[in-house]
Amino acid sequence: MRNSALYPKLALQNIRSSRKFYLPYILALLGDVAAIYIMSALVNDPGVENITPGHPNGYMYVEMFMTIGMFIAFLFSAIFVLYINGFLMKQRTRELGLYNILGMGKRHIAMVLIFETLYIGVLGIGGGFAVGVLLHKLVSLLLHKVMNMPVPFGFYISWSGMAQTAVLFAALLLITLLCNLNKVRASKPIELLHSGNAGEREPKTRWLLTLLGVVSLGGGYGIAIKTRTGVEAIMMYFVAVFLVIIGTYCLFTAVSIFVLKALRRSKGFYYQTSHFIGISGMLHRMKQNAVGLANICILCTMVMVMLSGTLSLYLGTAEIVQQMYPGDLNFKVRYFPVTEAGEAPFDPAAMLAAQTGFVEEQGYAADNVRTSSSLEFGVGQLADGSFTTDRFAAGTSGLVVYVTCITESDYTTLTGKTLGLSAGEIAAYNAPGDALTIHWTVPKEGRELSTDTFPIVHKLTANPVFSAMITQMLTIVVPDEAALFSFWEKQSAVYGDSASIRWSAYLDVDGTEEELRDLAAGYENAIEDPSFYEGTGSWERCTLNLRLDGAADSYGLAGGFLFLGIFLGFIFLMATVLIIYYKQISEGYEDKDRFEIMQKVGLSREEVRSSIRGQVLTVFFMPIAVASIHIVFDFNMVEKLLTLFSLHDTFLTAMCTLGTVLVFFAVYGTVYVLTARTYYKIVERRH
Repeated sequence: MRNSALYPKLALQNIRSSRKFYLPYILALLGDVAAIYIMSALVNDPGVENITPGHPNGYMYVEMFMTIGMFIAFLFSAIFVLYINGFLMKQRTRELGLYNILGMGKRHIAMVLIFETLYIGVLGIGGGFAVGVLLHKLVSLLLHKVMNMPVPFGFYISWSGMAQTAVLFAALLLITLLCNLNKVRASKPIELLHSGNAGEREPKTRWLLTLLGVVSLGGGYGIAIKTRTGVEAIMMYFVAVFLVIIGTYCLFTAVSIFVLKALRRSKGFYYQTSHFIGISGMLHRMKQNAVGLANICILCTMVMVMLSGTLSLYLGTAEIVQQMYPGDLNFKVRYFPVTEAGEAPFDPAAMLAAQTGFVEEQGYAADNVRTSSSLEFGVGQLADGSFTTDRFAAGTSGLVVYVTCITESDYTTLTGKTLGLSAGEIAAYNAPGDALTIHWTVPKEGRELSTDTFPIVHKLTANPVFSAMITQMLTIVVPDEAALFSFWEKQSAVYGDSASIRWSAYLDVDGTEEELRDLAAGYENAIEDPSFYEGTGSWERCTLNLRLDGAADSYGLAGGFLFLGIFLGFIFLMATVLIIYYKQISEGYEDKDRFEIMQKVGLSREEVRSSIRGQVLTVFFMPIAVASIHIVFDFNMVEKLLTLFSLHDTFLTAMCTLGTVLVFFAVYGTVYVLTARTYYKIVERRH
């Protein structure tokens, strides 16, 4: 009985005496549990399912983003917890060896470790649930605020979310316990007792690893720089990320050793007190240091990329909505310019009169009325830069290019700019070369009907039209309706009945949100009367979209991305801080004896502090310096990825990236100050 009571007491005493190590670990576990519970509770909250009208995709977005967030957060938490557990066991090997020498068998040590894990689980998981329940409503307010959705009423506790989170983290802690027990089982007492004194041999300069790092990093940077479209970015982004991660690990491991040895060969630099201690200390532990520094660098990059990208998308949503929905009411009609015998052609003026007439009959004025026509079809790009309507023919890149053709008058309406195009000339966005060649080929048959080549007299830097298609965009501006009709004739020859033209009308109405919804509902009721469209001619279909519905959907998507970026960014930042903290504590205890000896032989406190400052500065700011270089090269790919969401504001993206980097530097600098102080307290010998 006394032995059974000894184990929990000894385990509790161990945690108390080593609280400098265990408290951050428990707090990190608590934070991870709280984060995953909150995301689970947001998915299961019944109030979220009852999003008010105008937010039809609201619950879908919440569920999608929180599910993705839970997966990423738990995966990262597992890696992080295992990493910290390995550090804690390394610090405790001497203690466990002493227990064994004093008569405790491995079975008894195992019982102590089991109770320690139980205490950590109760504090971490239980505390995480308490914090999660308290913060759930606050996080819900933030989420629905950034997603521009109404906040669900009531207080909700997700018992299923608690059960799911508890099972996940209990399994994770069980894995760490099994790893610890296996380490104790496989170790000899004398090895445990002296493992803390085991040093590392001086690492060799590994040229092959250095070459691999240079090639990998160069490849990743090259992909990032050469990416020209959003489709290329989404296809190659993770390839580039993988190469940069490999290159980062290789360069920190190999190149850092080369640099330190080069500095050591410089006698004028090396034989200075601060330089000698810092370089010699880092060189003999560089294998261990390199992995930690690379981890910090990659985490810093992830945080800054996520926050800058999602913030850019969120702040640019207003512009995107204006581009997607130019009017409060947006009508779109699909029609065929040539009709069958006995059918009247589509009459845009009559259609516009019917739409504006309905608005006026309801007591509203239709202001700022605009119309436009466009032709849309897909093509494949050939190796010589020309395009073919046989999209997947041999010799194409395999990517479908989405072509939109508009008239110059509509371009002027959309942008306020004039081009002065003559017959046979075009302006183009995202077209290679100074001329555009299209092979009008029947898909799947390979039968080419004709080929047209148009000189591009204006290369547009911004896309004048919006498209929700996640593909490469090519926009063509032609002089007039006749040229647009000519394109349609050729399109119709290869595509048959699937070729049509889209006519759009945009109306602004001075009404409240409720009045606009009532107006749209009234329109849907009115068109059930067959006489409503009388005199408008022949057309395929007509749809009405409200800008406020589009804005709700767009802000829901962008806000979800921003929230997920902030949430995961916070978790990654917490991990970064703790990795640095544990790294500095570990090195502090390893350096303590060495500094005490040096102080005994005459090293002053100022010399100790100067040496520490140089070493800690190197450890801290090398990762963030490399991360900043990663951000610079990654900017092009992030910008191209954002074009898939129709965000083309490079200046906004650049400012968000710069602001994120500066804020992160400020946070990082604060962590440096705190960590340097902790490290100094450990290694400085007190008199």
